[in-house]
Amino acid sequence: MTGQRSDARRNYQRILAVAEAEVAARGAEASQEQIARTAGVGSATVRRHFPTRRALLEAVFQQRIEGLCERAHRLSTSEDGRTALLEWLHDLVRYAVSARGFAHVLSYEPPTENASPSRCASKFEAAAAPLIRRAIRDKAIAPHVTFHDLLTLCVGIALATEHHTDPQAQADRLLGLAVAGISPQQGAAWVAGDPGPRDAKHVE
Repeated sequence: MTGQRSDARRNYQRILAVAEAEVAARGAEASQEQIARTAGVGSATVRRHFPTRRALLEAVFQQRIEGLCERAHRLSTSEDGRTALLEWLHDLVRYAVSARGFAHVLSYEPPTENASPSRCASKFEAAAAPLIRRAIRDKAIAPHVTFHDLLTLCVGIALATEHHTDPQAQADRLLGLAVAGISPQQGAAWVAGDPGPRDAKHVE
């Protein structure tokens, strides 16, 4: 049994390493069959470890997801609720634009009463909830704005700009325009020339 578990762990790590390279090259359309061939395992083995494409993509981006969740936790102690929320949204968009396939991991999933804790959206919702509550309390965003509203907005920006000549600059611009709508009291200043928080290097 120990040998079987060791083989399974090795297969998992080999499949994940190949998947990371395939997703970087081909994005969310990376072929699970090609991943299996390159990893030297059967397609059934890949699907045993990653039963769905979303599960595979979430595993590929696990470190990035955890980093963004940790970033949200750190920002939740900030004195300025509006700035904290906008910094996190900016980080989220920048990562979604820079990493092929990541926006597809974030794509809309209808909320359910029994959501799996491993779902990317569930993790982000739990991490971002304090930021959103504080921004609403500070009257920085409208009380009807939800996490899923903001997530859909960020995913839409990332997907809409992925083939742009300068996707990051265009994504920054669109997020600035959106901020003018979700937080109009100060959003205009961002749109007018302040690109918002730029440095997301602290998220690993």
